[in-house]
Amino acid sequence: MTQLAQQQCEACRADAPKVSDAELAELMTQIPDWTPLARDGVLQLEREFKFKNFKLAWAFANQVAELAESEFHHPAILLEWGKVTITWWTHAIGGLHRNDFIMAARTDGLLEP
Repeated sequence: MTQLAQQQCEACRADAPKVSDAELAELMTQIPDWTPLARDGVLQLEREFKFKNFKLAWAFANQVAELAESEFHHPAILLEWGKVTITWWTHAIGGLHRNDFIMAARTDGLLEP
């Protein structure tokens, strides 16, 4: 489990700072399977997870939803046959906060035995 996955999210207000370019580069080394991308000018983290069938994808999507609710930090979850796409960003600041990287790492941890 990565160092990020062991951290807890902090309450985030609208004036919380977005991650800097230097922080982004450092944090991405801990979640290499995620892709930072901008949608409508909002930087987000996204990863596609593949599964053998819909039922396994659905179960994983439910695990992500439970994780999100436990931290009160919610991603976009796209559930398809054999695939789940998770997108993390902090709505309150319109971009990426350290919390998003923590949650991406914790999402990865759901797949570990």
